[in-house]
Amino acid sequence: MLIQITNLLLQVFVSIVAGACLLRCYIQWLGSNLGAGQIKSIGSYLHPLTNWIILPIRRVIPSLGRFDTASFLAAYVLVLGKTIILSWISGLIPLTVSSLIITSIELLDLTISGLIWLVFASVILSWISAGSQIQCLISLLVEPLLRPIRRVIPNLGTLDLSPLVLLLILQVLQIVLSSLK
Repeated sequence: MLIQITNLLLQVFVSIVAGACLLRCYIQWLGSNLGAGQIKSIGSYLHPLTNWIILPIRRVIPSLGRFDTASFLAAYVLVLGKTIILSWISGLIPLTVSSLIITSIELLDLTISGLIWLVFASVILSWISAGSQIQCLISLLVEPLLRPIRRVIPNLGTLDLSPLVLLLILQVLQIVLSSLK
């Protein structure tokens, strides 16, 4: 019971904070495509949530071009910390090569889950809140993922199947990752 409660609490905390770190990393990667006002609006939420872990890492490890290594490493450290704590509570050896591999798989799974949520949010907001600032921001985040799919799928007029195809691809990737665990 203690393991399940700890797992739940850690999963919620790590999903929120590591997900925000990954979102910061992704936004910096796409930075040239996002307007300053939109970055500022989402930054007002992301920065207070993640600065406590990213800023100390950033002092030691600089970004590699557009790739925000500090944000990515912060997300990895958070997921690794969760893995170590759960291993320790379970009575296993906390830090092994398998822990590092499991952490990498969980980080990929968290990334894919975040992308799935972004695609769902983009689709729903395009129906109910088209043209709003948050809809435009989420569309800017999802558009680079949809663009290659739109080149392959035929245009069906007003029916855009690219989000559905992207969701299918992401869910297949999640199935593959869960089988690797």
